[in-house]
Amino acid sequence: MPTPQNNLLAQPLRLSNGVLLRNRLAKASMSETLGTYDNHATPQLVALYRRWAASGIGLLLTGNVMIDRRALGEPGNVVIEDEADLPLLQQWARAATGQGAALWVQLNHPGKQSPKGLNAGNLSPSAIPFRDDMAAFFDTPREATSAEILDIVQRFGRSAAICKKAGFSGVQIHGAHGYLVSQFLSPHHNQRSDEWGGSPENRRRFVMAVYVEIRRQVGADFPVGIKLNSADFQRGGFTEEESLATIQALDDAGIDLIEISGGTYEAPAMSGAFQPPQKATTAAREAYFLAFAEKVRACVQVPLMVTGGFRTAKGMNDALRSGALDLVGLARLLAIDPDAPAALLRGRDSPQRVRPIFTGIKAVDRMGLMEVLWYTRQLKRIAEGGNPHAHESGLAAFLKSLVSTQWGTYKTRRLRA
Repeated sequence: MPTPQNNLLAQPLRLSNGVLLRNRLAKASMSETLGTYDNHATPQLVALYRRWAASGIGLLLTGNVMIDRRALGEPGNVVIEDEADLPLLQQWARAATGQGAALWVQLNHPGKQSPKGLNAGNLSPSAIPFRDDMAAFFDTPREATSAEILDIVQRFGRSAAICKKAGFSGVQIHGAHGYLVSQFLSPHHNQRSDEWGGSPENRRRFVMAVYVEIRRQVGADFPVGIKLNSADFQRGGFTEEESLATIQALDDAGIDLIEISGGTYEAPAMSGAFQPPQKATTAAREAYFLAFAEKVRACVQVPLMVTGGFRTAKGMNDALRSGALDLVGLARLLAIDPDAPAALLRGRDSPQRVRPIFTGIKAVDRMGLMEVLWYTRQLKRIAEGGNPHAHESGLAAFLKSLVSTQWGTYKTRRLRA
């Protein structure tokens, strides 16, 4: 067990733009769905992030904040496309920054990865349907026009500028887990033949345009990061080689932080229950994507964050000591133990352990939906001033979430009618 004197988690990290993070622990993005059904921020988000910031953690990343009210990933998403919520956004930012933690907003567009009935229609680089067993949950998207692509790029920049004005510490582009940026990068989802597809360089054009537009609107000193798949773990999808090339291009462009993850709704490798088989020596290192991070580190020096699989203070310290990463990303652990960073920064383990959540319904479990829905329920409890229920039944949580999601979809559509 690390002692306070040799606990690398407690060391600060300075980004290349001079911004200082107070330690090497980061809360990775989890979807909170604590916005209103017409997509405004709420006091519950302020309370949730105030609780996490009080744990002593260095960096907090919000759940996916959408850039367009017409393109939601789920009911209760916060959307930042104008300054209507600026006073509450400022409160949200201060809840963390006032306690010394950095708070970055994760900006996202779901593309095709949005449940049936929530949006009037979904777009994607190409009109590629989900696999047959997921067709009941997701519609086939239509192919985005060039004008729509350019509009989305500008929306990313506008949302980032509002986040800066509200006092957030930075922004992160969600380029992983099968959402729109990830769809553009994937040769499976992106089968275009124009300048936005057809080659790895063209498939990267969208994410590079998003980054450039954000940087144009926020300036050189405001941190901009990205969450990127190491691979899609899907036949014909985004590969490690393409991911490395994308990372090198973003590093050359001046990105401040890269978080490594992997998978999509169709192949949810970001969940431990759905990881590809690993050697015993690899599994002992805890982090799911550490081997890929080592390949990235050999190519670039941009600060790296790895999320997924970390269980112990020793495992986190060993990963940092290897030099393959600079920040340890925690997500699900902080949903069942919001005070875990306080223990880890003293070299102690959390008493809670992340476990796979299953319902017993094969179609649901195969998609890994409970790795979102079950934990979202715990976040709501924390936001309301309570404590998580670490042993809640997966099936019970699914049934309650199903009712809530259907009601939320109905309310969202009614409010936008």
